[in-house]
Amino acid sequence: MSHEITAKSDAIVMNEQDHVATALRDMTAGELVRFNVGAESRTLLLLEPVAFGHKFAVVRIGEGEEIRKYAEVIGRSTRVIDAGSHVHVHNIEGIRGRGDQARKEMTS
Repeated sequence: MSHEITAKSDAIVMNEQDHVATALRDMTAGELVRFNVGAESRTLLLLEPVAFGHKFAVVRIGEGEEIRKYAEVIGRSTRVIDAGSHVHVHNIEGIRGRGDQARKEMTS
């Protein structure tokens, strides 16, 4: 697994299992961005603006799906998130340390 950032990268994906990339600069909607997933170089059309340090989806994420960054679950989507969309508090919920979520899963 490579974490190398090439000179032409606009974002970084930390692990090949990740659903999101982190922006290395401010980016605008309609922009074609470059990033690596492992040794593979990819491009993706951004559907929304993404600020430096924020995340965007590199794959389509279904509603209620766990979202991975660093190969770890960082939250759950509250709606469908298309590849190229900004991923933030408006479309994910944290699930770590949430007693209400643990109770909800135990009763399901």
